[in-house]
Amino acid sequence: MILDSKIPAGPLAEKWTKHKFNMKLVNPANKRKYDVIVVGTGLAGASAAASLAELGYNVKAFCFQDSPRRAHSIAAQGGINAAKNYQNDGDSVFRLFYDTIKGGDYRAREGNVYRLAEVSVNIIDQCVAQGVPFAREYGGLLANRSFGGAQVSRTFYARGQTGQQLLLGAYSALSRQVANGKVKLYPRTEMMDVVKIDGHARGIVTRNLITGAIEKHAAHAVLLCTGGYGNVFFLSTNAMGSNVTAAWRAHKRGAYFANPCYTQIHPTCIPVSGDHQSKLTLMSESLRNDGRVWVPSTVEMAEKLRKGQIKANDIPENERDYYLERKYPSFGNLVPRDVASRNAKYVCDEGRGVNETGEAVFLDFRDAIKRDGEDTIRARYGNLFDMYQQITGENPYQVPMMIYPAVHYTMGGLWVDYNLSTTIPGLYALGEANFSDHGANRLGASALMQGLADGYFVIPYTVGDYLAQIGPSPVNADHPEFDKSIQEVKDRIQKLLSIKGSKTVDYFHKKLGKIMWNECGMARTAEGLKQAKADIKALREEFWKDVKVLGENEELNQSLEKAHRVADFLELGELMIDDAFNREESCGGHFREEYQTPEGEALRDDENFAYVAAWKYLGEGQEEELHKEPLEFENVKLTQRSYK
Repeated sequence: MILDSKIPAGPLAEKWTKHKFNMKLVNPANKRKYDVIVVGTGLAGASAAASLAELGYNVKAFCFQDSPRRAHSIAAQGGINAAKNYQNDGDSVFRLFYDTIKGGDYRAREGNVYRLAEVSVNIIDQCVAQGVPFAREYGGLLANRSFGGAQVSRTFYARGQTGQQLLLGAYSALSRQVANGKVKLYPRTEMMDVVKIDGHARGIVTRNLITGAIEKHAAHAVLLCTGGYGNVFFLSTNAMGSNVTAAWRAHKRGAYFANPCYTQIHPTCIPVSGDHQSKLTLMSESLRNDGRVWVPSTVEMAEKLRKGQIKANDIPENERDYYLERKYPSFGNLVPRDVASRNAKYVCDEGRGVNETGEAVFLDFRDAIKRDGEDTIRARYGNLFDMYQQITGENPYQVPMMIYPAVHYTMGGLWVDYNLSTTIPGLYALGEANFSDHGANRLGASALMQGLADGYFVIPYTVGDYLAQIGPSPVNADHPEFDKSIQEVKDRIQKLLSIKGSKTVDYFHKKLGKIMWNECGMARTAEGLKQAKADIKALREEFWKDVKVLGENEELNQSLEKAHRVADFLELGELMIDDAFNREESCGGHFREEYQTPEGEALRDDENFAYVAAWKYLGEGQEEELHKEPLEFENVKLTQRSYK
């Protein structure tokens, strides 16, 4: 298959406008004849479901949580980007586009990224109209703050709970359509498979997580808005329920999976405290606006700190190394996440880590509190400081926070074209579930932007174009392909329940996570990836022989839920290793130690690797097939990224 990105011709700034005009429309009276399934009700899913229902389509929305309000989008804290230029500090749509392309280390499509920057300004207006309580300046304008990878202030925020407030806005729009009868909501329901008829996606098979009932649902189009796959690492900032299953089952039905090795390590997380942990806690990147990152200047001083002989506040100013400010004077503490994360790893590898394990650096607000006062800092970040104190028992107003990088966001995902269509006609992927807008590293505050852009402003046009072309012929779930898929799902469930092994699902998940973190985390090597591939193969074989899944299907069974998800993670982990091994360069969050500049920065190979890696599933036990979508840069110059 030739990967056709369907990027419209013409000048960058005119592509989306012309494309919208050239797409076919469904007239208002006909929209009620079409059914659309939306899987996932986070920002991308809730906004898409609400928007499509508002247009008149019949929507079924599915989530495995008990309420859409529990979607992981709620955990995004710091803000949402938009090129409003309220500060008059030099921002523009083109600058947001450029910062995003550069921040992703030149591994994203220009057309998609420019559209994202273009519609960003509309997102803010939409959310304000919904009542999202963005922070405001004294004069009434919405406030902005800075985020990594930008030298302008373009991040809109609601204290330290932006994701929660945006999700409540989208949820209110969704609830309105539920009340109107245009959206039927299916909570506590997990997608188990995509059903294809004559090559087109025509529905899904689900499992009711309360009763275990396997059910089928037909539609003219299916939208996957199911988030990322960061939990393949076991410990991540993702909610524990976050998984890859919906995207992975679509992949096994023919949807190509793109750039799986591009995972983002967030530099500002509470460090790991022990093997008892099941997830990690993110401290918002917004904290780097006022917090200064540092470690002791010498290993000797760091050792005293780790042994408890001295405290952080005992270390004089001249013995503190503000290493991001020293190395990157133009951006300082607001370098992109991959750069900040790698540098934290470097100083800790040198022996200058500040906690007992040696894997932490300080994020210090002493100077900001002296400058602006504690009340001002409390107004900006109060809930984040409270959360930190509850988890660690330390007061960050009085002592520096301790932070360390952790797995956060996945830039890879299902391959989609400009219309957000996967390689299966009628199957779309939105938000973090697709690969499209961030390249090899996502800039902070761009996840919320992409999720809402896809749901509110892109998919209503592009799915309409597809529906207009296929026509409103009724679809139903009586087709034999639905029954075939249901039987395959039941067989898989029975297989998992019948193993009756000796090891828990979590045992396998933790082992997989350690392999992935050690060999495919912040740094990768050819040797380590080869070993990881063999280790995961062996672990997968052991899983299907010795996993212990308790209970039965016809009940609430979280052991079975986890088993499905971990089985998919084991397969995905292998593909991530293949992708990382194949990409013999460093770019963004993909750091191959063999390919770096003398200063330790990522060293790209544009001649050989300026492409999207899209992987095709060929069948059980077979190696996946790599397809390449070349990336063309007509509006930005490919240069070595520098934030100095």
